Amino acid sequence: MTQPSSALIWDSFTRLFHWLLVASIGLAWWTAEQGGDWMEWHLRCGYAVLSLVGFRLIWGFVGSRYARFGSFVRSPANTLDYAKSLKAGSAPEYQGHNPLGGWMVIALLLLALTQAATGLFANDDIFTEGPLASLISYDLSIEITRWHEALFNVILVAIGLHLAGVFFHQLVKKEKLIQAMIHGRKPAAPQTAITSQHWLRGLILAAAFAGLFVWLGF
Repeated sequence: MTQPSSALIWDSFTRLFHWLLVASIGLAWWTAEQGGDWMEWHLRCGYAVLSLVGFRLIWGFVGSRYARFGSFVRSPANTLDYAKSLKAGSAPEYQGHNPLGGWMVIALLLLALTQAATGLFANDDIFTEGPLASLISYDLSIEITRWHEALFNVILVAIGLHLAGVFFHQLVKKEKLIQAMIHGRKPAAPQTAITSQHWLRGLILAAAFAGLFVWLGF
């Protein structure tokens, strides 16, 4: 039996970003639940999220083909048409993100960015406060802390929707999305593969944001 062709769709930087963000958000939640001395690591997780999202926002313009926002952010009309075709069981397959998945990526990036940004001004009213909390009034800092805590519930809902979509495509449509985000390849004609992972610009950009993370957290 002939094995189907596969093509490299997700570059190494996009895949590494994805799993590091998953780990950073997960550790941020866990350290916040532990409290106490773990709050120092909670802050570092926040800096990691901020640095990772900063990297991804720029990579969305200068990265490889399917990592660029222009390849998967589609109009509301196009997205609605895709949702209708998905319901009817006739949705086309996309090498990169489909229209619904593309907008979920944007939503998760913005939510993660807002969560990390509010954490910079947060104050738990005990012994931990964000590095910029002293720049605003105490009352505003406490209010932003409430936003920070409430927003995480919104992020959990968004993550739940994202996982539901992934497992729908994984189990129902038999698209190996999880595996593709590990090894980068999807069943496709070779000519659809990315032609370059842009290693030089990716390494420079990653080093810059890794430096930002170290400067903020250590």
